[in-house]
Amino acid sequence: VEAAELDYDLPEAAVAQRPVEPRDRARLLLDRGPGAAPAHRVVADLPDLLDPADLLVVNDTRVRRARLRLRRETGGAAEVLLLDDLDGDGRRWEALVRPSRKVRPGETLTGEGGLAVAVGDDLGEGRRRVEVLAGDPDAAGEVPLPPYIHEPLADDERYQTVYSRRPASAAAPTAGLHLTDAVLARCRTASVELVVGLDTFRPIAVERVEEHPMHTESYEVPQATWDAVEATRAAGGRVVAVGTTVVRALESAAARGELTGRTDLLITPGHRWACVDRLLTNF
Repeated sequence: VEAAELDYDLPEAAVAQRPVEPRDRARLLLDRGPGAAPAHRVVADLPDLLDPADLLVVNDTRVRRARLRLRRETGGAAEVLLLDDLDGDGRRWEALVRPSRKVRPGETLTGEGGLAVAVGDDLGEGRRRVEVLAGDPDAAGEVPLPPYIHEPLADDERYQTVYSRRPASAAAPTAGLHLTDAVLARCRTASVELVVGLDTFRPIAVERVEEHPMHTESYEVPQATWDAVEATRAAGGRVVAVGTTVVRALESAAARGELTGRTDLLITPGHRWACVDRLLTNF
């Protein structure tokens, strides 16, 4: 697949800078299949578009305060975006560092609250190994908004899903931001966790999509969720994934035969679907 086939014009004026309230008033474009015009609905209508046998699967990861605004030893500004906790103790990370070319290995960056971060080896593609020497990133950091959102949030919780659980991701599974407790209460639901990392921020820079290198992200599909997926499909219901992160978690579990692990799955045309029947995704 040529990467150019994915290009489309999205005027900046069409990118909402403030989230709609309530969440489920977000507009929903319903694909009704070949030859039929799409229907214009809102997310609050989602339960009416599902059958009683359908299963709605969400990603319950929570976004960390992963963006650290720091100062270089020269006094210049720097930024570290924490991506992957290498040891699970919140000290050694794979991160994006800006300005990456200017920050030399061994340099220590400092910030509010006594935060000190040592920048290590260049891992390629803008990634660096960093170590938190002092301070608490969760206290000093910010929730990282996507680069196309320019207005700060009045409430950080608006960039979390209402069902978010464990702080682990560097970005939100954004399709789920529009769901409310009232919508979910009218659906059969299950959850997975896929920790959103580098590939959310990295554009495709190759001519063919299949050549795009994917970094691994950790996923976990609870046994109860897997059982619900299998039971739904056996009963003729549809598995509806909320976001591409849910798609990757479920399809990875099916392909790998493992409910927990790390995945570099890249889904391209011709993929043989094992779990997911429908997708709710963001533009």
